[in-house]
Amino acid sequence: MKPVVATIGYQGTTIAAVLQALTEARVELLVDVRAVAGSRRPGFSKTPLAANLHGAGIDYLHLRGLGTPAPGRAAARAGRHEEMRAIFLKHLEQHEARAELDVLADIVRGGRRVCLLCFEADPAHCHRTLVAKALSELVPIDVRHL
Repeated sequence: MKPVVATIGYQGTTIAAVLQALTEARVELLVDVRAVAGSRRPGFSKTPLAANLHGAGIDYLHLRGLGTPAPGRAAARAGRHEEMRAIFLKHLEQHEARAELDVLADIVRGGRRVCLLCFEADPAHCHRTLVAKALSELVPIDVRHL
């Protein structure tokens, strides 16, 4: 049986709703795949997010190298999703991104229930889906979008 790796975006939701979804999915580790772990949404910047997760019994790990570079984020904000995808896929070829993808693969192989977090609500428009796909090439997984 393949391990399940969840993904979640927090656009348009609250920290309480995200924590509930993570708890219901029995997530043990939230992996933040944002290049910049800051947010104007209450509770989603790195430090408060980690604290909220800790209170729910969920660990936090920020893998900045799996975040979208600035030009990709700009393309996503402008609705140019194919451009964002191309930029991110090129970024995934870089050493830092590959090294952090290997870290993520080792965590999944170790049996932890993982969820990838980014901003975009729609997984089809978010790079976290590309991270999950690249991860699936290293370790067999089933992906579940929360």
